[in-house]
Amino acid sequence: MQVFLGDPRRFALPGCALTIGNFDGVHQGHRRMLERLRSEARALPTALLTFEPHPREFFARANPPARLSTLRDKFALLEELGLIDYVFVYRFNHSFSNMSAQGFVDQVLVRELNTRYLLIGDDFQFGSGRKGDFELLASCPHFATEAMPSVLVKGERASSTLVRERLAAGDLDSANALLGGVYRISGKVMHGKKLGRTIGFPTANIHLPHLKPALKGVFVVEVDAPQGRLGGVASLGLNPTVSDTLDYKLEVHLFDFSGDLYGQRLTVRFLKKLRDEERYDDLATLVAQIERDAASAKTYLTSLQREQA
Repeated sequence: MQVFLGDPRRFALPGCALTIGNFDGVHQGHRRMLERLRSEARALPTALLTFEPHPREFFARANPPARLSTLRDKFALLEELGLIDYVFVYRFNHSFSNMSAQGFVDQVLVRELNTRYLLIGDDFQFGSGRKGDFELLASCPHFATEAMPSVLVKGERASSTLVRERLAAGDLDSANALLGGVYRISGKVMHGKKLGRTIGFPTANIHLPHLKPALKGVFVVEVDAPQGRLGGVASLGLNPTVSDTLDYKLEVHLFDFSGDLYGQRLTVRFLKKLRDEERYDDLATLVAQIERDAASAKTYLTSLQREQA
């Protein structure tokens, strides 16, 4: 899979079978669409046009929706599927948002991406004022256009919005069913206050590229690190007992591990929510709760290992 930033015409790419979208989280609906794209592409290379930042983030800067996956994580999920040859990342800015629907078809789809086959979702709209629709795309003689119906998972339409809702509610089982896998976040381990090591629970503080995570609370996790897959307990939130900032933090205490993880990229897989985040009156009360959380997480991981044996 090749990723292209900027005007792709300088790469002299061949005609492609294209789909368009943010693909935040790369959920089951996205996966089915990519499978369909691959089957319909025949000899054409498959391509995905996506945007950075997310258009909803651009238009709702004061209160953007939670981001399910960073651009890096999105690429990793797409790579694992093995269905896409090219990913085109367009910068979503004022100029792009003001492009007319016909201008988008002529400039982006025809001239820049050399589209020969286009697969879109059944609710896809585009261009300034969202005036572009299936009829406009179907009228273009340069490529064939098809619309794919919604994908249902357990009777519900798979969508990034629904995944966000389920993660926010702590319903990881439902969110993971919609995603088709365990929800995960990756990031580099950064230096923090190092409070955890003074209370017997050293943590890896993982950098969050986006200010607003899709889920909050204390979780049983598995962490993919250079040393292998490790079990642990994680806190994702504002850490109100020891911090008074509005910056979200992802802190992971790993079981049966000692070593230096600074600067390393970890992938945190969220298995089960234990509780919501709370503010405690003193550090001793917080430590006692962390001990209970760690014990609960170890019990869950042990039972999971028995099920998988």
